Amino acid sequence: MGINLNSGKEGTERGKVISRRAIMLGGGKLALLTTLVGRMYYLQVLESDKYAVLADENRINLRLLPPPRGRILDRNGVPMAVNQQNYRVLLVSEETDDLDDTLDSLSNIIAINDHERARILREAKRHRSFVPVTVRENLNWEDVSRIEINSPDLPGIEIDVGQSRNYPLEGLGAHLLGYVAVPSEQDLQTSNDPLLELPGFRIGKAGIEKVYDAALRGKGGTSQVEVNAVGRTIRELKRDEGEPGLDLHLTIDLELQQFAAQRLGDESAAAVVIDIHTGDILVMASTPSFDPNAFNRGLTPDEWKDLIANPRAPLTNKAIAGQYPPGSTFKLVTALAALESGIITPDMRVLCPGQMSLGNITFHCWKKGGHGSLDMVNGIKNSCDVYFYEIARRVGFERIAEMGRRFGLGSIGGLDLPGERPGTIPDKAWKRAAMNQPWHPGETLINSIGQGYVLATPLQLAVMCARVANGGQAVAAHLARDQVEGIHAIPRQVPDWPNMGISPQNLAIVHRGMFAVVNEPGGTAFGARIKDEAMAMAGKSGSAQVRRISMRERDTGVKKNDDLPWKERDHALFVAFAPVSNPRWACCVTVEHGGGGSSVAAPMCRDILIEVQKHDPQRTAQQSDADDKHQAMMQQFSDWKSQAGAGGAAVALATEIDQRLGTGAAARLCGCGGDHDDGTCNG
Repeated sequence: MGINLNSGKEGTERGKVISRRAIMLGGGKLALLTTLVGRMYYLQVLESDKYAVLADENRINLRLLPPPRGRILDRNGVPMAVNQQNYRVLLVSEETDDLDDTLDSLSNIIAINDHERARILREAKRHRSFVPVTVRENLNWEDVSRIEINSPDLPGIEIDVGQSRNYPLEGLGAHLLGYVAVPSEQDLQTSNDPLLELPGFRIGKAGIEKVYDAALRGKGGTSQVEVNAVGRTIRELKRDEGEPGLDLHLTIDLELQQFAAQRLGDESAAAVVIDIHTGDILVMASTPSFDPNAFNRGLTPDEWKDLIANPRAPLTNKAIAGQYPPGSTFKLVTALAALESGIITPDMRVLCPGQMSLGNITFHCWKKGGHGSLDMVNGIKNSCDVYFYEIARRVGFERIAEMGRRFGLGSIGGLDLPGERPGTIPDKAWKRAAMNQPWHPGETLINSIGQGYVLATPLQLAVMCARVANGGQAVAAHLARDQVEGIHAIPRQVPDWPNMGISPQNLAIVHRGMFAVVNEPGGTAFGARIKDEAMAMAGKSGSAQVRRISMRERDTGVKKNDDLPWKERDHALFVAFAPVSNPRWACCVTVEHGGGGSSVAAPMCRDILIEVQKHDPQRTAQQSDADDKHQAMMQQFSDWKSQAGAGGAAVALATEIDQRLGTGAAARLCGCGGDHDDGTCNG
């Protein structure tokens, strides 16, 4: 039997090939295993921190939490704007098979109009299916109950409790507070605050809510939540509530605000009261008003139509946006411009025969037949048009306009409230720019008495009166009690107001005229005086004409305001400060088409200033001290009388009694008939 050497050799060669292949495969496997192990080591050991962070970010979501909005309070801490529970109905689209069917069922319980339905469907498509969409907010308890009862038939519908803005006083102070609303597209584009992206989040849209929105808004909190692969929340890991909004105190006294609003009644009117030294606004009332809560819940088309169609403009804050001819209240500016010019002296007299001619035009005084011969004080007291025509003719309106601007007229005063209007103080340059016409001499006369082109807001007139009363300090008005910086408040320091550079002697002349207007017989507002001398006010009335009176009507008799349509009646204005002995408060009342300033606005101003002084804690303390001194003085008087003479001490006591209670008071109290000049008593 032969041996095949070739086959053995072939087997040997084949084995070697297999061994080489095995080695190569094994080496490849080893290389791959080494690479895999190395990569795993790199990822799990060297890069472990990095991927742990990435894993956490994929597992943990950081969500913003809206902070509670700060309250708005009056100067005494009474709430004017607060937060309250807001019951709202939400829709989670992943929990319902058919959105339309669910909304149809819900609309049988609460009304859902086509506009709301379109918004809900649009937001449901925009968000992930598990993200709730707000269907309706500010539900009442009855609606909540009906929805809860029918919840088995409302898949995807749930009730949620949040917070909404509430104005417990409704229309009282609405023009000051403003309102909040959902951010507009423009708000989202101009702000980098992520809070605005939150569903249902609201920002200030008007009034104080808008001016101090950032402070009232606060700082958002955060919530770390664990989510699954599709983004659904599993549990909350950490929570930071953020910083609540600032509780903002205003300078407004709510009791006085309410009193003023009630005193204005149903008139289309405004009232402003300002502290002449600090600029604090205690009262800023505008009537009629509106309920800002309606803007939170959403106005119906009919409600909106009623608001904008009302001829008395309830949405307008007349105190800062109502621009009216100031009428005779502007004569205070004309008087000071004349005195400061040196062209007119307080004693210079002007004869008023009831009219004045300039060229071929006749300018009439309000009093037919005239006032006779008048000096400055009596010109103010009687509000004589001819007197002011004549001094304006001599001085020129450029000086009057410049004085008006010094008193804050014709420009925005920088109040911390949006919507302030500048009014108008005309001059030659203004008329050329506005009308491309020259200034006529007759316009100097008519504008000097607050008619013509002159316009002012009630706030501007209150500031004007305050600057007259405080000795010519350029006080400026504000509404926030504290100085707001960021989201914090610091006590406001009373600034050193700029001195307007007006002669104290000239201001004293105007004060005397304003005192005579109210407190002397024949003054235009004598019937509206405050009879308590400790509270006495000084003021100036104004009746701003809004229609042209023809010569024929003057000849036959000018129609009374009561006989005219409302829109053709004069505006009634009155400015005043009190108390006369130590001025502290300035007030302006303006009544649109109210009639006479003395008969309509002055009594309102009087009543408001009385109430303001009753609330003045300084006056209360001073009155208590004065009562104690008076009681002690009267006891001394009684002791002196029983001793029938105490020499010089009795003389001084009798003199003090006469100073406090009027000449002859000591004799009247004693009843002896003597004058007590020598310290003896005849009783």
